[in-house]
Parts: sequence; C-alpha cells; structure tokens
Amino acid sequence: MLALFCCAIFLTISCQQLQPVLYAVYFECVLLPESLFGDWRHFNIGGCFDRGNAFELMDVPAEDSLSQSIDKAVEHYSSLFWLPSLKRAVFLLALLCIVGIAASTIVLFPSLSVATNALLLGFALFSTDLFVDYAVSTFVLKRDPIYNFRRTVGFSIFCWGFWLFFILVGVASAVLFNSLVWWVRLSLLGFSAVVILRSIVFGATSSSGYERQTLAAFLQPSPCVIILMVFWAEYVPVFQVWPFFVFAPIICLFTGFLFNYSINNVGKKLLGVPSMHFLRAFLLNWVANLNAPFEELLEKMSTEQNIDVSLIKFDAVKPKAAVVVPSVHPGPFKNIGSSLLPSMLKNALEEKSGCVACVPLGLLGHELDLASQQQNQKIINQVVESASFVVSEDKATPFVVASDGVATACCQVFGNTAFLSFTLAPKTTEDLPQELSVFVQREAEKNGLDCCVVVNAHNSINETANMKDVLSSLEKVAKDCLEKIVSLKRMPFEIGAATVFPREFGLHDGMGPGGISAIAVRVRDQKTVYVVIDGNNMISGLREKVLAFLQSMGFDQCEVFTTDTHAVSALILGGRGYHPVGEVMDHEKLLGYIGEAVRAADADLERCMCGCRRMTVPNVKVIGKALVESLSLLMDKAINRSKRVTVPIFALSGFLLIAILMVL
Repeated sequence: MLALFCCAIFLTISCQQLQPVLYAVYFECVLLPESLFGDWRHFNIGGCFDRGNAFELMDVPAEDSLSQSIDKAVEHYSSLFWLPSLKRAVFLLALLCIVGIAASTIVLFPSLSVATNALLLGFALFSTDLFVDYAVSTFVLKRDPIYNFRRTVGFSIFCWGFWLFFILVGVASAVLFNSLVWWVRLSLLGFSAVVILRSIVFGATSSSGYERQTLAAFLQPSPCVIILMVFWAEYVPVFQVWPFFVFAPIICLFTGFLFNYSINNVGKKLLGVPSMHFLRAFLLNWVANLNAPFEELLEKMSTEQNIDVSLIKFDAVKPKAAVVVPSVHPGPFKNIGSSLLPSMLKNALEEKSGCVACVPLGLLGHELDLASQQQNQKIINQVVESASFVVSEDKATPFVVASDGVATACCQVFGNTAFLSFTLAPKTTEDLPQELSVFVQREAEKNGLDCCVVVNAHNSINETANMKDVLSSLEKVAKDCLEKIVSLKRMPFEIGAATVFPREFGLHDGMGPGGISAIAVRVRDQKTVYVVIDGNNMISGLREKVLAFLQSMGFDQCEVFTTDTHAVSALILGGRGYHPVGEVMDHEKLLGYIGEAVRAADADLERCMCGCRRMTVPNVKVIGKALVESLSLLMDKAINRSKRVTVPIFALSGFLLIAILMVL
C-alpha cells in the first residue's frame, strides 16, 4: 500500500508538472494559431468560414472545420510564459535551494546546530547548481542558441520546484512513519523525476547532439544529489542506495526517450516530420531570431504556385509613387516567410526607382504565405525589374464611396484601372476571400475597365462578424461603386507622396518597419489621401478617428489601410500574440505622425501620369491550405497524445523506480 501511495504521488505530480512543460515544448503550435493566423476568431462563418483566414465558400461539416481545430489549440495559448530576468532567476533559485532545503531539514531536526548545517547545505546546493548551469550553457550546450545562462538557470528553477515537492513529501512521510528512510527515498524519487523532466525538455528543444543533451540532463541534479547524500550520511545509512544509481539513469533516459518518441510520431504521421523538429525550429526563431531552420521545414512541405502581382505606378518628371498588391499574404509570423514582405518590397522598390511605394493587403489568407526569404526575393526581383515600364495615362476620376451600412467600398480610376478597397469598419475587417476578388474583376470588365486592383483595408478589429451577410454586402457595394465610378468624367490629376517612420513605435507596439506612408491625389477640386500603415490591423474606432482628423486637414475623401504585416506577430504573450495599430500606441502621437506624412504628401503634389502592370511570378513556394490545416491541428493532437501516453509511461517508470528503492 505504501508503494502504491508513493507511486500515486509520483504519477500525479509528474502529470501536473509535465503539462505546462508540454505546453512550452509545443508552444510553436500554441503561438501559431494566433500569430500565424492573425485574430481569426473574429469571423464566425456559417457555410463560409475562415480557416486560418483561408475562406471556403462551401458548406463543411462542423466536425471537419479547421476553425474548430485551431480553437482547441488556442485554448492552451494562455499557458505560455516569459522567464524572469537573470538577477531574478538567480534570486528565485537561491530561495528554493537555501530556504526550501533548510526549512525541510529543520522540520526533521529542530536544533540550532542542524539549522546552521541546513543553511550551509542549501547554500552549497545553490552555488553548485549555479556553477553547473554556467557550465551547461557555456560548454555543454555552447552551440545551442536557446540555452544561454539565463534560460538554463530558469529551467533549473522549475527542476528545483519539482524536486523540492518530493523532498517535502519525503519529510512528511518521515514524520508520519517515524522513519528517515522515507525522506531519502522520496528525495531520490524526486531526483529521478527531475532527470526525466530534463531529458524530455532537452531532447525536445535542444539542437545539440544526443550525448550533449544527456550530459545536460544529468549534470545539474547529479552533483546536487551527491551533496545531499553526504548530508544524509550523518543521519541515515545511505551506502545501500548506491545500486539505485546504476538502474535509475537507464530508466529515466528510457522514459524521456519513449515520451518524446511518442510525441514525435504525431508530427511524422501528420506532416512527415517529427514534432520536435518544428519545436526546435520555432524556438530558434522565437528566442534567437533565426528564421532559416523553420523556413527550411516550410520549404520542404510547401507547394509551388504562380503568384500574380498588380502594380500601379505614378510618374511626373521622375517616379513619384507606386502601389503594389501581390497575391501573397504577409505571414505566418515574425520574420518567417512573407511576414516582412510589405516593408521589404517597399524598400526595394523605393531604392530602385526613388519613389514612395505602398504595399496594402490583397484579398487572400494564410494559405498564400510564402515559405521563405528566398521566395520573397523572387517576388521582389520580379516587381523591381518590371517597375520601369513607361506610363501614359494622364486622367483619373474623383474618389467615390459606396456603403450599405455593413460594408464600404472606396474606388478611384486611374487611366482605365480601378483601385478599389473594402472595409467593414467599425466591425472587424480581417482577411477576405479570393473569390470576392474574382467577382470584382468580372464586374470591372463588365463596366469596361481593363483591370481592377482590389485591396482589403484591414483597418478594424473588434468582435465576431457573420460572413454570410458580410459577403453579400461586399459584393453589393463593389458593384454599386464600380457602376458609379465609370459614369464619372476622367480629368488630369496630381499626386504627392511621403513616408514617415515613427520614433516611439516599434514592433512590440504594432508598428512594422515600413512606417506610415501617404499618397495624396487631387482631381480638379477634390483632394483625397490614402494612408498606409505597416501594421497588423487597427483597433475598432481608430479608422474613424483618423478619417475625421484627415478631413479636418482639408481632405475631401480619405481611407486608411494596414499592410497586415506579421513582423509584429509572435512578439507578445496573451491575447492575439500581437498589438493591432492603436491598441497600445498613444493616439495623439499616432495622429501626429499620420499628419506629418500627409502634409509632406500634400506639399509634394504635382501633375502625374499613371500606368498599371499585372505580372505573374512563376513557381513560388507557398505554405498552402493543407499545411495550414495540419499546423493548426498539430498542437491539439500532440496534447491529446501526451494525455494518452503520460499515465502508462510514467506509471511504468514510477513502479520500477519505487521497486528499486523499496528493496534497498
């Protein structure tokens, strides 16, 4: 009965302690649902739903919905955490070792002399652990970018918290059964649990070889348990427990291997790649900013597709401005894939042509994220090479707006090319389906336009929207807007453009490296300005505040866009994993920067000519719908697998370890 009681303690604590570790071990999939897919939950679509922002205009059984799979994964998002600073981590480690060990020892031996020895014991454990952590980070895992000294100490805090629980249970058992041997047995059981924990985590997260992972797993607890045994020797005959250290390491390593092997099989079956490979690649990006490992995985599993790019160019004596809309989604997160494409494309085009370039979002979702920087460069090279065409159109229509109270479409025709944008503000405006773009192109052709460059303003994020109603509204306002615009007379126009880079706002605030660009347009008496902010959406209500501000500056019509850059994603914990524009920014300062860009654009107005070019970039690797779906399911499947294997794996190792301890 006593052995069963101890085993129950071991299993219960193992399961409870390993669950947060599992979340950390697989948090590339915890982060991905929101960082990869944006704030996808703002669409609740019946019959037309957002699968990671990839829409399907069809009825799909609820149980097969990708949104449900993502929903399950996102439930674990709150389990993520930041490690404390190095100073705080060292303090917490000292607290656990010195205070925790001393207090547990004094309970058994309440005397001044033992209390002094207990404090010395705690200090010895703390200083040894600190030295070993330094050795692990500096020598054993020196080529591993993840395990610097701070993170190694942080991990030791978890290990000591885990171990201390077993020590305290051992103290309670020693008092209850009046036998100090239980103090030793439970402490050694805790040692084994720590080795298992460390072997699982290092095996899952470290990119070092297996030998170094094994050494790192044992190097922290081993000298500490030797110190404990020297202390125990004064009170308990410990020589008989030495055989435990022959069998326990084998059991611990086998347990860690079996657990990781089982979880790895989830990724192998789902994606053909072990789950841990995704983990390591994500960790290298998330904590060390290395994008190559993750992109290598995406490159292997991506599909090739021809990518269309639309370019509207405005020239005066020299190039003035350009609007580029690639059929690429700027994701999945941080600096992976096409996350930085809007600012990269803007910078490359401006450097080549000397004009102000803007890269607003098209109508598409995460299934069209690019796989790597190499694929980005294909798009950039093609656009830059094609941007030197001669423009010849010298007339434009005024800016028109069509709205039905749900959706709003804004349109202006330059030459014979329509530039049309959609918004649902102040309701949520997230990724819109490609099918809507096809509809708009057909309507543009019916109205005699050569082409239509369609943009998602992506400028409001709030609560859930019903996509069935929204889609019909979007189609209606687009049709009304195009019918209205073709009836207007086209006249000579002027263009001015400028970009500012806010000093106070960075990626953590939701401002991408592309800053704030403004393109001012004057057609006879009407002045219009387009503002493009390099961010991932805007908080609801901010668009209306910006439009009112611009109108107060003397502009008759205006619209504000975000690029949907995912450079700002996966940088913060909690919520969406990023801040939309305006969520943490000072609105007055933001309006000040917008005003600065707009005034500069207004002062730069001059007669221009325009032209549009549509190009196709062949054989570009995109993540694709199937991979998006599989990535969203990986977290949930990994957690489910861990729940199934935890009890049998740890029950087996627990019984074996306890059996060895009981016969010693």
